[in-house]
Amino acid sequence: MTQTYQMVIDGQSVAAASTFEVRNPSTGEVIGLAPEASLHDLNTAVAAAHAAFKTWSASSDDDLRSACEAVTAKIAEHSDELARLITLEQGKPLNGLGSRWEMGGVGAWGGYTSALSLPMKVLQDNNEGRVELHRKPLGVIGSITPWNFPVMIAIWHIMPALRTGNTVVIKPSPMTPLSTIRMVELMNEVLPSGVVNCVTGSDGGDSIGAAMSAHPDIRKIVFTGSCATGEKVMRSAAETMKRLTLEMGGNDAGIVLPDVDTAQIAEGLFWGGFINNGQTCAAMKRLYVHEDVYDEVCEHLVNFAKSIPVGDGMSEDSILGPIQNQMQFDKVKSLVDDAKGKGRVLLGGEAGEGLFFPPTIIADLSNDDPLVAEEQFGPALPIIKFSDLDEVIAQANRSENGLGGSVWSQDIEKAKEIALKMECGSVWINKHGAIQPNAPFGGVKKSGIGVEFGEEGLQEYTDVQVVFS
Repeated sequence: MTQTYQMVIDGQSVAAASTFEVRNPSTGEVIGLAPEASLHDLNTAVAAAHAAFKTWSASSDDDLRSACEAVTAKIAEHSDELARLITLEQGKPLNGLGSRWEMGGVGAWGGYTSALSLPMKVLQDNNEGRVELHRKPLGVIGSITPWNFPVMIAIWHIMPALRTGNTVVIKPSPMTPLSTIRMVELMNEVLPSGVVNCVTGSDGGDSIGAAMSAHPDIRKIVFTGSCATGEKVMRSAAETMKRLTLEMGGNDAGIVLPDVDTAQIAEGLFWGGFINNGQTCAAMKRLYVHEDVYDEVCEHLVNFAKSIPVGDGMSEDSILGPIQNQMQFDKVKSLVDDAKGKGRVLLGGEAGEGLFFPPTIIADLSNDDPLVAEEQFGPALPIIKFSDLDEVIAQANRSENGLGGSVWSQDIEKAKEIALKMECGSVWINKHGAIQPNAPFGGVKKSGIGVEFGEEGLQEYTDVQVVFS
């Protein structure tokens, strides 16, 4: 019998008036029924979070740390349960850089964020007076999460909110709501009622997300998702002057210099582009390779890609799974079909059964081809040959996005020089997309506003108050 999931509001499981189906991308089977929240349900959740904020925000720093540690431990106890739920609804395999790996990231971010703190800072203390800088929690945080990393990104949003004394209402993607609901249920086993609440909706008209962005009792929206939706969030948040952290799309460029060991970098290049089947904001979406090593890089990259098993995520043998949903599948297929008429298909290129699409590598494309210029968000990597370094840096920067980038070279200092010329929030050398909880992460240009992770990310969940005495 298909399980019917419920919202989590004020520490209780709350049934919705109706539900919607959640399907396994590998098989098309219905794996659960998710609650279709109404605006009344959202208002009830916000009211619960607002009421809980008074007591929660008064907690001591030690108590907040202990509570976050308890949340992290509780989730860790159910790591494999959550990993299997992620795989069923998202499609990513249990193994490789899949759902078990995602749950490892949940533990890493939860543990690191729990240990952070923002103590009072003395700006001045002399005969002219004392000046103190205090950081105070904002209030109710609205979290809107995407379908590519449903639990890990939820932790990125929720844990810094809790650590700084805020309360939360989270709305996960309608594609992957079940693992988030279950995670919030677990959180509520160790947290006071109302501190973390979860509402879900199928978002035919995006009514719940839009209402959250405009809600007068939500002080901040944390959003991870597409640029188009992020722009809508920013517009609807304007009237209430909400704080915003927006982590949106990326069209990350990788630049390969002629001094590389082409065999050595093949694995890193592959996972830079194909982690989570390319369904990652900070995945490498376009690869620029110097003409001196172009053919060798293509050869070694293709040979490595051929070794990666693709299949049902629940199979212990699979390393890559399907594209998560039909809309994204159609976008990838359209971009690949266009690129096949303009470039040279080195691997893949033909859609498989259902939502499966094989790792696809297409060479000899130009900077203006749609597969290069647009964010594909799927398992297709375009490769562009270059000869002039200044020109390729300009090409890499010729994008309205600016999330991440990478430089591949044995000359680390030279690579750093190039990195500093790239217009993006993060640049990796000889790897791509390797985010970590102690390093701020965010984009420039249309890739977002604000940063996540580390002390800088924690600060974004607070207001500054300066006390003069």
